[in-house]
Amino acid sequence: MAKVLVTGGAGFIGSHVVDKLIDEGHSVVVGDNLSTGFRKNVNPEAKFYEEDIRDASAMERIFEAERPRYVDHHAAQMDVRKSVEDPLFDAETNILGSLNLIRLSVKFNVDKFVYVSTGGAVYGEPDYLPVDEAHPVNPECQYGISKHTVEHYLHLYQLHDGLESISLRYPNVYGPRQNPQGEAGVVAIFVGRMMKGEPPIIFGDGKQLRDYVYVGDIVNANLLAMNSGRTGIYNFGSGVGTSVNQICHKLARLMGFRGEPQFAPARTGEIFKIYLDAAKAAAELDWRCETSLDDGLDQTVKWFRSQKTD
Repeated sequence: MAKVLVTGGAGFIGSHVVDKLIDEGHSVVVGDNLSTGFRKNVNPEAKFYEEDIRDASAMERIFEAERPRYVDHHAAQMDVRKSVEDPLFDAETNILGSLNLIRLSVKFNVDKFVYVSTGGAVYGEPDYLPVDEAHPVNPECQYGISKHTVEHYLHLYQLHDGLESISLRYPNVYGPRQNPQGEAGVVAIFVGRMMKGEPPIIFGDGKQLRDYVYVGDIVNANLLAMNSGRTGIYNFGSGVGTSVNQICHKLARLMGFRGEPQFAPARTGEIFKIYLDAAKAAAELDWRCETSLDDGLDQTVKWFRSQKTD
């Protein structure tokens, strides 16, 4: 078994990846500045560093002390609206922070760099659906640009320095531990409001289509990517578009919520419809989206109800 550094390992998806790695016998190191993650999410069997990926010296101290064989890079500024409002912060975190990790991975001879990109923001408004990896990349927000830029850097460092890397273009991931007070993650936000008896707020007309995949399936994607000999860019998604209105109705039915949603103006930088073709991941990584949307939403609602609320 290997030592794995998981950045963002106190966050929603990263913490689930940490749990799975530990279950499979790996030694896990977590780096997270807790700006959006939570210390309680960190598996007690992982070694935790409260550090920021933008701090090159702090990152080097972690690499020097731990000598990870793999890096699984989840830490990011992932809020589309914040990227529009503060593109310098977005670039500093997502591009410069990632470059710190990439350069250190070369210096300390990391075997493979698993990078979390985005399938929801890199492509822009699609020319066709579902979107495969051959689709043109024309992001319409700063977040999509910063995420895609790092994919280019990884290609460069693999070409010139031999750092093997694989980029995972995520869909809309949902499930337990997603923050209902966050700026992203419509499932968790809707559940949080419905639990308080408050109407969910839908930005735009609610007909926007997204590709919703349960966090457990995305965890499997990370493990398959890490353990495979494959490099390059892969989409992960269900290949099915589901509207925000449909998500709202499904959750209301599961939770017995009888109120009506409130509608607000659409948000700048968000595309109208996107869902992903994951045929390449199926063929080359043997990955499948195994959890149906209805089952995943049911599991998510049950988890939220099991938690103590403020």
